[in-house]
Amino acid sequence: MADDNLRSILRVVAEKTGTEVRLRSLGGEETHFVIGYLGKQTDAWIDGVGEEAEKRARLVAYFLENADFGAFPDRREYLRSVLLGDGGPSHAYRYMTKYNLADGTCYCVEIVPDRRREEAFAHVERCLAETQDAAVRMDDSRIAVVKFSDEEQTPYEFAQFLSQSLYEELGVRTSVGVGCEMRSFTEIAVSYAQAATAVRMSGIFHAEGEVHSYREYLLVRMLEDVPKSRLKEYMEQFRMEGAAEVFDDEDMTATAEEFLESSLNISETSRNLFMHRNTLTYRLDKIERATGLNIRKFSDAVTFRVITILYKLLNR
Repeated sequence: MADDNLRSILRVVAEKTGTEVRLRSLGGEETHFVIGYLGKQTDAWIDGVGEEAEKRARLVAYFLENADFGAFPDRREYLRSVLLGDGGPSHAYRYMTKYNLADGTCYCVEIVPDRRREEAFAHVERCLAETQDAAVRMDDSRIAVVKFSDEEQTPYEFAQFLSQSLYEELGVRTSVGVGCEMRSFTEIAVSYAQAATAVRMSGIFHAEGEVHSYREYLLVRMLEDVPKSRLKEYMEQFRMEGAAEVFDDEDMTATAEEFLESSLNISETSRNLFMHRNTLTYRLDKIERATGLNIRKFSDAVTFRVITILYKLLNR
C-alpha cells in the first residue's frame, strides 16, 4: 500500500518538476539519491549524471519531504496511517496542518463493537459532529477515535459515554480501550497503541466492564515484555503448587478480583457480588490455603495480583 502511494506521488513529482523518478536502477547514465517517505529512507534514481542531474535530484527530495500533495487523498486513510505511527511525528504534524487542527492535549480511544459495525461507526461520527475530534475504522472490527481534551469529561468518562450511547441507540455492546493523554497530536500514535493494548489485555484477563484504561494494565505490559523463560522462573520462586486450584476456577478468581477492586473491603465486596459474608470469608480462606497469601493484607494482595498476571501470561 505504501509503495503504491509512493509511486502515485512520484507521478505527481514528474508532472510538477518534469523529472521522472524510478525506485530501481536501470543501469547506464543515471543518478542515485535517497528520498524520505513515511519516515523511511528509500533509494531512487533519475536519468542523467553530473551537476544538473544532482540539482534535479535535490529538488525532488526536497519536494517529497516538504509537500503534502495527495499521498493520502482520503482523510480517513491519512489519519489511519498517523495512528499506526507511519512517518512518525512529522507525518502527524503534516496531517494537523493540512486539516487545520488546533494542537493541544489529546488522546485516543479504541472501540470494538460486537456487531452492526458500520452503523456503530456512523453513530460515533455523529457523536463527534461539529468538533475537531475524528473517528476512523482501523479494520473490519476496530474503530479509533481521536479526542482533543476538554474540561467537561475525563478520558474515561468520554469512553463510557460512547460505549453507553452505542448500547442505548443500537443495542451494540463494545470493548473500549482508553489511551493516555498526550501533550500534542504529534504523539497521538502512542495513545492509540495504548488504547489498543487496553482492549487486548481486557480480553486476556476477562476483565469486567466495557471500558478499560491503559493505566490499568501498565504492570501487565511491563511483565509482558519480560521473556517467558524469566516469567517461569519468577513463578517457580513463589512455590505455589495449589495456584491452579484458584486461578483455574472462575468463581474464585472473580471473587479475588472484586475483593481487590473493592479496596480489600469485605462488606463492599459482599454487596457487589451479592454474596454472604461467610461465603466470601470461606473463599478468601481457600485462596490463602492454596497460595499461602492472605489477600486481606495489602502486601499479600499486591503479590497475589502479580502472580495472577504471571499465571495468565504463561497460560494464555
